[in-house]
Parts: sequence; C-alpha cells; structure tokens
Amino acid sequence: MKSKGRKVLVVISVVLVLLIVADWALSVFIYDQNFDVRFTTGDSYLLKVEEFEGLSREKYEFTSDKGQKLTGYMYSSGDDEKKGIIVLAHGFGGGGHCSYISCIDQFAKHGYLVFAYDATACDESEGEKVGGLPQGVIDLDNAISFVEGNEAFPKLPIMLFGHSWGGYSVCTVLKYHPEVKAVVACSGFDSSTDLIQSEGSEMIGPGIYAMMPFLKLHERMRFGERANDTAMEGFAASDAAVMILHSEDDTVVPIQYGYDKYYEQYGSDNRFTFVRYEDRGHTVFADQTTEYSNRNVDTELFNSIAEFYDSHLN
Repeated sequence: MKSKGRKVLVVISVVLVLLIVADWALSVFIYDQNFDVRFTTGDSYLLKVEEFEGLSREKYEFTSDKGQKLTGYMYSSGDDEKKGIIVLAHGFGGGGHCSYISCIDQFAKHGYLVFAYDATACDESEGEKVGGLPQGVIDLDNAISFVEGNEAFPKLPIMLFGHSWGGYSVCTVLKYHPEVKAVVACSGFDSSTDLIQSEGSEMIGPGIYAMMPFLKLHERMRFGERANDTAMEGFAASDAAVMILHSEDDTVVPIQYGYDKYYEQYGSDNRFTFVRYEDRGHTVFADQTTEYSNRNVDTELFNSIAEFYDSHLN
C-alpha cells in the first residue's frame, strides 16, 4: 500500500510540474507574441509636417539602452522666443510619433519646442522588437537626457506629454528625471503588469491570473529592476506638476488602472490636476466630431494644457 501511495504522489507531482511548465511556456509565448514585434504607422494615421502650416522640424538621432539608434525630431513654429521644450512619448502598437503631429502642432503654436521620437522598433528607430512596455520608459529616459545634453538646443524647462504607453512612460520616468517641470498623461496606466493583466483578461479571461507570476518573471528577466517601475513611484520621486486625463469608457486602458489609482492617492494634492471624461474613449484629446481623430484635436483642451504648462515654467 505504501508503494502504491508513493506512485500516486509521484504521478501527481509530475502532473503538477508539467502543468507549471506548460503555464510558464504559454505565458512566455503570449508575452513574446505581443511585444517581440516592430510597429509601423499605418497610412490612415500617418501625418506629415507639410500638412501643418508654419510647422517645421529638424532630425536627430540618439542611442538607447542596447546601443540602438532612435530617431527624433525637434519641432517648432514661428520665430518667437520659446517658452520650454515638450518631450512627447507616443502610444503602443500604432507605430511611432507621426500620428501625433496634430498634437505637436498645437504645442508649437503655443510657443513651445517639441521633441518627439520613435521608440525602439517603431517607424524610423532601430530595433527588431519593442520587447515590452518598460522599454518605453527606458527610451524616454534617454530622450530627455539627449535633449538636456545637446548643445544645439536652448536650455529651457522640460515638460512631458504622453498618451497610453506614453502616458505610463512620462509619469514613470519622473523617477529618473525629477527636474521635469510638468507632465500631462492621457489614458495612461500605473505599471506594465496592470496593462498586461487587463489585456490578458480580455483575451483569456480569469486564466490570466494563473499566468501573471510567470509573465512578471519573464519581464523581470528581460528588463531587470526596470520591470518594477511604476507611475506612482515617479510621482513620489518628483515635485513636477501633473495633469491626468482619462475617459470612463476607455476600453484600451480601463480607467481603474491609471486615473482611479492616482486619484485615490493624490486627489486632494494641489500638485495634481485631474480631468475625467465620460465618453471620449482612448484618444481623449481628439475632436470627437471628426472621423480621423488623430488629425483633428480638441483645440480648447490644448489651450488648457498649454496654460497648465505655462503656469509651471519656473
């Protein structure tokens, strides 16, 4: 009987090990399927600087963590003295920064220089694969350092603007750049694992919870300590003014993974400005009456954002 019991225990142990290995392998496969890719801006979202009267740009290259060259552009409009430099971080999956040129144009018309770049493995930048959401913070960290250290650029206050993946990045990077004066984050999220869990639950339901430990471990092995960086840590490490915009009907980044979490901690903090919408979807800054949301933005909102930046230049 004892021998039979041992055999049963061995069988159960082997089955458990196989289930764990299978779960781990599936987790790695899903992660890599989503992040080990390149992204290119589609024709319907590709904006060109020539479409915007008075807007001009100059191309630059800088390196990120693995030596990959990233392509960025310094945008400007008019010959007036500039107030500051806004570094723009784009979203995930749609390509690089070119779908945000309508946003860039608004900031340039308000007297700001705008440095916008393509993250690793997006559009004009090098890299075979994005690799994961923490790469966005790493690339932005290097972009800010490049802007601050380039003698061709005037020494002006640094502001940040980010959407979605970029919204996560501009908040989280404050941990490494507390000198940033002000941040505007649209439809962002607190941590990489938050968004992975959200997207995973949509794909496979409750099974994502069994996979999360393996997904976290895989990301940790890929990015080290950077995998644990969060927007909340960025806020705690900086005195920067922060504006958070999010819509309740956002199905790409549910509001509880960003805005709600931030508001619970900082809702009564004068350093933070919270703008909550009901029906603007994921692209909260778009003109909701137009078909091509990235081409036509809410100019009144951008006036308010520019005023927010203006009030924190010193």
